[in-house]
Amino acid sequence: MINIHELVDNLHLKDLRNETHPSIFDENEQYDMLIIRLPIIRQELEVTSIGFIITADNSYLYEREKDNFKELGNRFEAPYKILDGIIDQLLKSFERYLNLILDMEEMLYVKKTTNSFMKQWLELKHNITRIERELMSSSSTMDRVIEYYEKSDGFPINHYMDLHEHIERTLKSATLQLSKLDYLYKFFSAQENEKMNRSIYTLTIISALFLPLNLVVGFFGMNTSDLPFADGVSGTKDVAILMLCISIITIVIINFVKKKA
Repeated sequence: MINIHELVDNLHLKDLRNETHPSIFDENEQYDMLIIRLPIIRQELEVTSIGFIITADNSYLYEREKDNFKELGNRFEAPYKILDGIIDQLLKSFERYLNLILDMEEMLYVKKTTNSFMKQWLELKHNITRIERELMSSSSTMDRVIEYYEKSDGFPINHYMDLHEHIERTLKSATLQLSKLDYLYKFFSAQENEKMNRSIYTLTIISALFLPLNLVVGFFGMNTSDLPFADGVSGTKDVAILMLCISIITIVIINFVKKKA
């Protein structure tokens, strides 16, 4: 019986022990090593590496917690079933991100975004970018596996092509969602800019309305002699009427400019 621990090179053991080792397929004379790093979506996004040793007549799953190799009983079918379960779960759990992005899009359309919009956007952008990066590496590694084993006896090429197709499908979906997130960011920025422009416009109108009044107040507030209306009994009333007339003229001018614009 093969002692798999003695068979596997120490450098390969070090790679297998690494929980986040990149996806890799390494061919050797006595065995091949396959490591597939895949994202796992739970409450938080996690990334884990699943390692296999494939010999001429068997395959072994590396159990990281026990630092042990579990004999799988066959060369290709068992690794396929393990990876198929993980990738299927990834496909289903990725739907959660799709639904979150759809909700964000709907909130933008009805203009009901909250203060947490950008926080949620950044989290989704970061997680989906990580998923895209990991799946690109996994897809190319799976390509190498299929190419290397496609002429081997007993290799279930359709099963491994199915794995590759599922990885590619999730990868394309991730790329599409990243594009949609970029679009949502531009849409959100446009709405925020519109709000800011309206605020600036309102402040400009208020400033334009009160600037002439400030000039009048400043003029009559000077501590000098011979000011108009200073000696009359109805000076305050006259100044108030003057300020009212100036306000009306200013409003008329503003409306005229708005219609011309």
